[in-house]
Amino acid sequence: MSDPDPSGPEGDSQAERKMRFLFQLRTRGVTDPRVLAAMEGIDRGLFVRGQFADRAYEDTPLPIPCGQTISQPSVVGLMSQALEVGPRDTVLEVGTGSGYQAAVLSGLARRVYTVDRHRRLVVEAETIFQVLGLHNIIAQVADGSRGLPDQAPFDRILVTAAAEDPPGPLLAQLKIGGIMVVPVGQSDAVQTLIRVTRSQTGFEYDELRQVRFVPLVEGLGQT
Repeated sequence: MSDPDPSGPEGDSQAERKMRFLFQLRTRGVTDPRVLAAMEGIDRGLFVRGQFADRAYEDTPLPIPCGQTISQPSVVGLMSQALEVGPRDTVLEVGTGSGYQAAVLSGLARRVYTVDRHRRLVVEAETIFQVLGLHNIIAQVADGSRGLPDQAPFDRILVTAAAEDPPGPLLAQLKIGGIMVVPVGQSDAVQTLIRVTRSQTGFEYDELRQVRFVPLVEGLGQT
């Protein structure tokens, strides 16, 4: 999908919104050059449809099908930054949603596996990945709370839904030296974004910030 003619008023408006979008990321703590470059290269507008399309460049979460949300861009950036993804890393994302977070991760990692319990979301995200030529993303319908044991272990794991505690199956699929970023807390209360680092002797936990995500639900969805 191409942008409107930048010489026209519509093009100017979209260009300005994208500039403000990147400026917001920096002012809200997204400072890693690789993360900023990855987010600059992915147009969030492709992942926001319907009545909320004109709000794609706002730093706010927005509704998507299946009762899910697309995270606000600054949170996507901060989670990607906390994950410290290297160019040779294999990443597991739990909760494909719109596909926006996986698309950003694709610019940072060697390979991204992304899973969602809702088939509709996986199919729609895959379509956008193909349009963008993001061939290093593998999307699957799966119970994210169980991870992807057949592809484990992973260098990095990113969970985009809140669990009461970091899920044991996901911790087990993290490589020694690997990092997992996961929101933890009750769905109706304040949640905390946690970074888990696996060492030879166990797991180290760092609290990053307060967040709010949809809950991590076991099993497959109906859509």
